[in-house]
Amino acid sequence: MLPLPGSPAATWSLYRARLRASLERIDLRSAKISADAPLGLINNVLYVVILSAALDLVGPAIPKGVVLLADVVPGACVKLVAPYFIHHVPYSARVLAFVALSASGMLLVALTPESKDGGTVAAKMVGVVLASLSSGGGELSFLGLTHYYGHSSLASWSSGTGGAGLVGAAAYVASTTWLGWSIRSTLVASAFLPVFMLVTFFFMLPLAPLWGGTPVKYEGVSSEDSTDAVEEDDTRERPREDEEGLLRASGTEVVLASRSHGVWAGLKSNLLRTRHLILPMLPLFLVYTSEYIINQGVAPTLLFPLSSAPFKHYRDFYPTYNSIYQTGVFISRSSTPFFRVHNLYLPSFLQCLNLLLLTLHALFDFLPNVYVVFLIVFWEGLLGGLVYVNTFAEITDNVPREDREFSLGATSVSDSVGICVAGFVGMALEVWLCGWQVARGRDYCRKL
Repeated sequence: MLPLPGSPAATWSLYRARLRASLERIDLRSAKISADAPLGLINNVLYVVILSAALDLVGPAIPKGVVLLADVVPGACVKLVAPYFIHHVPYSARVLAFVALSASGMLLVALTPESKDGGTVAAKMVGVVLASLSSGGGELSFLGLTHYYGHSSLASWSSGTGGAGLVGAAAYVASTTWLGWSIRSTLVASAFLPVFMLVTFFFMLPLAPLWGGTPVKYEGVSSEDSTDAVEEDDTRERPREDEEGLLRASGTEVVLASRSHGVWAGLKSNLLRTRHLILPMLPLFLVYTSEYIINQGVAPTLLFPLSSAPFKHYRDFYPTYNSIYQTGVFISRSSTPFFRVHNLYLPSFLQCLNLLLLTLHALFDFLPNVYVVFLIVFWEGLLGGLVYVNTFAEITDNVPREDREFSLGATSVSDSVGICVAGFVGMALEVWLCGWQVARGRDYCRKL
C-alpha cells in the first residue's frame, strides 16, 4: 500500500520502487496463470487419447481395464513415492524427462503392429506405461507449483486438465471416425503433442524466479523512509521468497529438514503430513473409483441396436461415451472461479448412484435409448470434475502455507489409486456383464 501524500515516507523514489514491484508481481502471476492451462492440457491429453483408443489397442476379446491399469498404475506409483524426494530434482529436468517419456511411449504404441496377439499387445502396454510415468510425475509437479499462485492458478490448471479430456477424446473420435484416419496415424500425430510442454514451460513461464534468478532490485531509499517502510518491505519480500523457491521446489519444511537432519528426517516429516490428508483424499478416491468402473467396466456394454443409435458401427459407442464424459469433466473443472463446493462427499455418493444405475441398465436394459445414457455420462463427468478441482481448492484454503506444496502433490495419488481399483474391478465386471447379455440374446458386445 502506498503512503499517504505528505507523510514522511511519501517520496517519489519510494512510490516508483513500490509501484514497479507491484507491477512485476502482477506480470509474474499473470504469466504463470496463463501457462497453467496448457500445461494441464498437454500433461493429461495422452492419458485420455490412450483410454479413448483402448478398444482399438487390445480388441474386443481383452477387457479394456488392462489398458486402464497400464495407463494408471505406473503414474499412481510415481505419485505415491515421488513427493518424498522429487523436490531435489529441478523442474526443468523433470519437464525434459516427462516429454521424453511420453513421446517415446506414444511412438512405441503407434508403431507396434496392429495385430491383437499377446506379444504386440504387451509391447503396446509398455508404451502406455512410459506415457503413464510422465503423466503421473507431471501432475504432482505442476499441482505443486499452483501453491505459489493461489486459486487462479489452480483453476487454470484444473481447466486445462479438463480440456485435455475434451480435446483428447474428441480428437480421437474425429480423426478415426469422421476424418477416416488410421489408428496408427492418429497415435503417431499425438506423439508430437509433448513438444508443446517444452514450449509452454520454457517460453511462457517466468523462468527467472523458477531458477532462483536475480531478485527484483529496488531503488534505494533514505534512512528516514526505510524506517517507515519496514512493514511494507516485509510483505514485499514474501512473494519474492516464494518465487525464488519454485524450481528449488522447496523453501518448505521438507528441504529444511533434509538439510539439517538428513533425508530420513525429511521423509518422516512428510509421512506425518500425509496422515492429515486422509479425509480430503477419501471423496476423490470414491468418485474416481465409481466413474472409472463405469468408463472401463460398464460403458463397453452400454450398447443399443444400430438402427436406434446415431452410429454405423458398434465400436463408435465407446469413444463417444468417453467424449461426452470428458465434456462434463472440463466444464466442472473450470467452475471454481464461479462457485465452490465444500461438502465433497455428496457428489461422491451421487457418483456411486450413477454406477448402480448404469450397471442395472447393462443387466436389464430398461433405459429407452442411447440419448438417456449420454445425459447420465455427462452428469458423471460433471461430478468427477467437481470433486477433483474442489478437493485441491480446499487444500489451498485450509492447509498451512509451509505444507501446501507437498499436500497438493501427495493428494493427487488418491484419484490414481481409485482408478487402479476401478481397473481391476472393471476387467472382471466387463467380462461378466458381456456374458450376461450374450446369454440373454443381446450379443452387441461381441460385435465391437
